[in-house]
Amino acid sequence: MAQATGPSRSQPATLSDVARLAGVSIATASKALNGRSQVRAETRTRVIEAAERLAFRPNQVARGLLAGRTGTVGLLTSDLEGRFSIPILMGAEDAFGAGEVAVFLCDARGDAIREQHHVRALLGRRVDGLIVVGSRTDPRPSLGRELPVPVVYAYAPSENPEDLSIVPDSVGAGRIAVEHLLACGRTRIAHITGDPGYAAAQERAEGARAALAGAGLALVGEPRFGAWSEGWGRAATAMLLDQHPEVDAVLGGSDQIARGVIDVLRERGRRVPEDVAVMGFDNWRVLTSASRPPLTSVDMNLEQVGRAAAHALFTAISGGTRRSGVEPLPCRVVIRGSTVPLS
Repeated sequence: MAQATGPSRSQPATLSDVARLAGVSIATASKALNGRSQVRAETRTRVIEAAERLAFRPNQVARGLLAGRTGTVGLLTSDLEGRFSIPILMGAEDAFGAGEVAVFLCDARGDAIREQHHVRALLGRRVDGLIVVGSRTDPRPSLGRELPVPVVYAYAPSENPEDLSIVPDSVGAGRIAVEHLLACGRTRIAHITGDPGYAAAQERAEGARAALAGAGLALVGEPRFGAWSEGWGRAATAMLLDQHPEVDAVLGGSDQIARGVIDVLRERGRRVPEDVAVMGFDNWRVLTSASRPPLTSVDMNLEQVGRAAAHALFTAISGGTRRSGVEPLPCRVVIRGSTVPLS
């Protein structure tokens, strides 16, 4: 009877099996599979072919110890229930999942003391890096440059310019929103937005003004700041129509505000989008799809923010260049029936 050259089908292949089949030592097989430079090219090829033949999957813990890493990262958020942070966390986890990295998720609930506790706990677990996700786009305090692992900030930028922060381009979001309305033939555009203390509200208004100025136009009145709510959208729209009945488009600072705008336009007998086009921000599907007509909105590409943060962290963990500064990512307009009549 011929002697078997590999493990039985019921047992997973081991590094010893791979080394035996390739005709090398276990140490050489390990170096070849981990990309070490001390192994000749033909030997590495032979080891890789043996591993593929045996369907060998290396032990991730052992590989991590050899590389000085644990294959884990920490995702620290201040708003686990928020609809902004969760898409970012999903994007980051998707990116890490592709690289077989395990994720520890912690919610600081906006509490600085709790956040420091989570940081210490994650470092105690020897995570290879951290992603810190904010609940709003306003700058937040840095965790410090003395941490033993790389850190990337997502959505809320760090106050320290030496840190790397991946954020949505809120100024660009305001600009592309107005550019869409201009492309729809609208020239008398008003802006009703949320809390003026939020960076996102100010930056979106800045982008809207810039797009109009580029077209030789200006907003109808000043941006109307208030609450991030349908109630504010209704109240502000009623005042807007009383003062500026000629308005032909309203850019809401959020989808909630835009829904309130549509309600009052309908009550006043103004058709959307034939008489007045309406759009919002955030592309919150539960609101945009239930609106009548469905609401055009600016998607902040939050999952892409999470993926980009994860890739940047993975590069730093792997010994690549650690970037710094704030890196804004572009947003996109999702067109629906509130700005363009759709059949």
